[in-house]
Amino acid sequence: MAVALMALTATAAMAQKADMDKFIDGLMSKMTLEEKLGQLNLLSVGDVSTGSVLNSPVGAEVEKGRCGGILNINGLDKIKAMQEVAVKRTRLHIPLLVGMDVVHGYQTIFPIPLALAASWNPDAAEQCARIAAKEASANGIDWTYSPMVDIALDARWGRIAEGNGEDPFLGSKMAAAMVRGYQGDYSSRENIMACLKHFALYGASEAGRDYNTVDMSRVRMFNQYLPPYEAAVKAGVGSVMSSFNLVDGVPATGNKWLCNDLLRGMWGFDGFLVTDYASIREMTAHGLGDLQTVSAQALKAGTDMDMVSEGFIGTLEKSLKEGKVTMADIDLACRRVLEAKYKLGLFSDPYRHCDAKRAKRDTYSDANRAVARDIAAQTFVLLKNEGGVLPLKKQGKIALIGPLADQAEQMVGCWTVTRDASKYVSLRHGMEEALRGKAELLYAQGCNFCSDPALQKAAEFDKPMNNRGDNEALNAEALRIARDADVIVCAMGEAADMSGESSSRVNLELPDTQMDLLRKLVALGKPLVLLNFSGRPTIMTWEKANVPAIMNVWFPGSEAAYAIPDVLFGDKNPSGKLTVSMPQHVGQEPLYYNHLPTGRSVGNDRKEYCKYQSNYLDVRNDPAFPFGFGLSYTSFKYGELRLSGNELPLNGGKLTATVRVSNTGSRDGVETVQMYIHDKEAMISRPVQELKGFERIHLAAGESKDVTFEITPDLLKYYDGEGNKHLEPGAVDIMVGASSRDVQTKGIMVK
Repeated sequence: MAVALMALTATAAMAQKADMDKFIDGLMSKMTLEEKLGQLNLLSVGDVSTGSVLNSPVGAEVEKGRCGGILNINGLDKIKAMQEVAVKRTRLHIPLLVGMDVVHGYQTIFPIPLALAASWNPDAAEQCARIAAKEASANGIDWTYSPMVDIALDARWGRIAEGNGEDPFLGSKMAAAMVRGYQGDYSSRENIMACLKHFALYGASEAGRDYNTVDMSRVRMFNQYLPPYEAAVKAGVGSVMSSFNLVDGVPATGNKWLCNDLLRGMWGFDGFLVTDYASIREMTAHGLGDLQTVSAQALKAGTDMDMVSEGFIGTLEKSLKEGKVTMADIDLACRRVLEAKYKLGLFSDPYRHCDAKRAKRDTYSDANRAVARDIAAQTFVLLKNEGGVLPLKKQGKIALIGPLADQAEQMVGCWTVTRDASKYVSLRHGMEEALRGKAELLYAQGCNFCSDPALQKAAEFDKPMNNRGDNEALNAEALRIARDADVIVCAMGEAADMSGESSSRVNLELPDTQMDLLRKLVALGKPLVLLNFSGRPTIMTWEKANVPAIMNVWFPGSEAAYAIPDVLFGDKNPSGKLTVSMPQHVGQEPLYYNHLPTGRSVGNDRKEYCKYQSNYLDVRNDPAFPFGFGLSYTSFKYGELRLSGNELPLNGGKLTATVRVSNTGSRDGVETVQMYIHDKEAMISRPVQELKGFERIHLAAGESKDVTFEITPDLLKYYDGEGNKHLEPGAVDIMVGASSRDVQTKGIMVK
C-alpha cells in the first residue's frame, strides 16, 4: 500500500509539473525581452497610500511590465491596488510576487528566532511559521524572507538574533521545520513561499561586523556552516536569497560555484534565487566591474531576481547584444520566477492572498496569541536560581524595576515591520493582571536605558522608549520602592534594536546605567530576579556571581507581558536551553562549544593560567554558561549511559545509547536530553563535541523515562572539502547529558 501511494504521489507530481511547464512555455512564447527582464526585477515600494499606487514610481514600472515582484509594501488595500496594476494594466496580466520580512510573526509576534531555537522544539518552530504564514497570506503577502539559518559564532554580530545559534545539527532541524510551516505543499491559501537566507556564510563576518568579509576553507563550510542551508533545500524551500559577503573571494551573488554548482547541482535546488538588497550593485565595490559587468556575472552564476539594484532590467539587454549573456540565460531565470508564481497559485487567482474577511478573522486572533504565549514560555532559559528564589509567590509586595519594564514595543524584538504595537501591552501590565487581588506590584523605571547618547539613539531606532529622566532621581525612586518590597524583579538588558541587522556591538555587558542600578539593588540583600532581555549572548559575569536568580527571556514577542509572568510565578516551568555559548568576556569571541582540538589544550576545569598552552592570561577559556545549558524549577537526575554494544560496523548496522532520566523534584517539567559525539580518529581534525541528537521529554514529578538515541554510520560521517561524506574506522566517544558541559562519555569502535 505504501509503495503504491508513493507511486501515485510521484505520478501526480509529474502531471502537475507537466501542466506547469505547458503553461509557462505558452506564456513565455508571448513575452518580449523587456517583459522577461521585468520578471527578474524586484522593487521596493515603501509606504504609499492607496490612491497614489498608480502614480508611484514603482507603480509606473509595474504598468510597463518592468517589474516581477515588490517588497516593503504593507497593507491589504495597497497590495491589492498594486496587484491590480499588474493584472489589469499590463499586456500579459502577469501577477506580482509580493514579499515581506515576516521573520518571527506578522502581527502575532513570536520570540526572535534565537529565542525560538532555545526551545529545542522544531515542532514549535513549524507552528510559529504556519501561523505567521496564515496571517501574512490573508494580508496580501505571498513570500517571506525567512528562515535565516546562518550559523553565528560571534555574539558581536547583531544578526545572531535572527538565526538558531552556533550548532549546525540543531540549526538544520529548525530550518527544515520553518520551511514546512511557511509553505506546506502550496495547496492552501494560507501557504506562502519561504526564502532561505543568507546564502551563504553571512554569519561568519569578520570581527562580528555586519556586511563584513568572510573567508574560510571549504572543509569548514561543509561541516559547520552549510548543513542548515542544505536541510532547508531538502525540505523543499521555494526560494533562496544570496548573501552580501564573499565566498572564496567572489561575492556570493555572482559566485557560480555557490549558486549553481553547489545549490542546484549538488543539492538539487529547483526554486529561484533572489539577491539581498542591492547586492548586485554592491559587487562593484569589490572591483569586479561596472553594473553591467557584475549584472551579467550574477545572471550567469545562477541569480534569477535582482532586488532593487535594477542591474538586470537596466543592463542585460545590452549584455545580450554584446554576447555577454545569452537568451537561454535570461529565459532560465524568467522561467524560475514564473514557476514560483505558478506554485503559489497566483496565475489562477492573483488575489488569493488578499482576503479582507480572513485578515480580520486570522490576524492576531485569540488562538494565535495563545500559541505565541505558550511557545514564548518554552524559550526562557533559567541561568541561575540560588536559594530557590524562583518561582515567585503571588503574595506581599513585589517591586518591578527597570527601563524595559513598561515598554510594550521593546518586547517584540527586531524584524517586526508588520507589528501593530497598539495591540501589545508591557510587562508591567501583565504582572499587574497576574497579581490582581493577590499581591501588590510596585513599579519604577529605575534608570535611563544608558548614558551614551549614540547607543541610546541606536536603541530607539525603530521602537522609541520615551522613558528618559534624571538618572539620580530615577535611582532614588527605585531604591525607595525596593526597600519597601519583599522581592525585586529587574527588567533589564538590550533594547530591541540593539540586535538585528546593522546592530553589531563590541560591548556585550549590561548598559552602564542599568548595571549601576543593579549593583545598588543587589546591595540591599533582598531576593532579586534579573530578567535579561537580549538578542544575542550577553556577558553576565558579575551578575552570575552576585545576582540570586537570572532568567534570559530574550525578546519574547507580542505576548511577552503574559508569558513572562506565567514562568515567573511558576504557572509554567522554564525549559529553555542555550543554543549559544554565553561568554565571560567579549575577548573570547567568537566562542562556541564545537571547536576543533589543539595540541596545547587546557581543560575547562583548569583554574590557573598555563604557560605555552592555548589559554588567556586573564580569563578562563570556558563560557560563563555553556551551549545546551538551562535550569528548571524541578531537578532531573541522569542514570548511567548504556550502549547496546561497543562496535559499529562501518558499512551498516546501528547502536543505541540509552539513559534513564528521572524528575527528582516536586514539579512537573520538561528536560531536553542531548547526545554529542567526538570522532577521535579521522583523516581531518574533528570537533571536540558535535551535537547529533536531542529529545524533549515531559516528566511528571517523580517520573522516570528511558531516552534512546540511534547511532548509525551515516550519523557519524563528516564532509571533505568537496562535499563528500566520510567515516573511517576508529574510536568515537558518545556523550549524553543535560548540556554540552554536563555529559557522561562512553566509547565505541567503528570497524
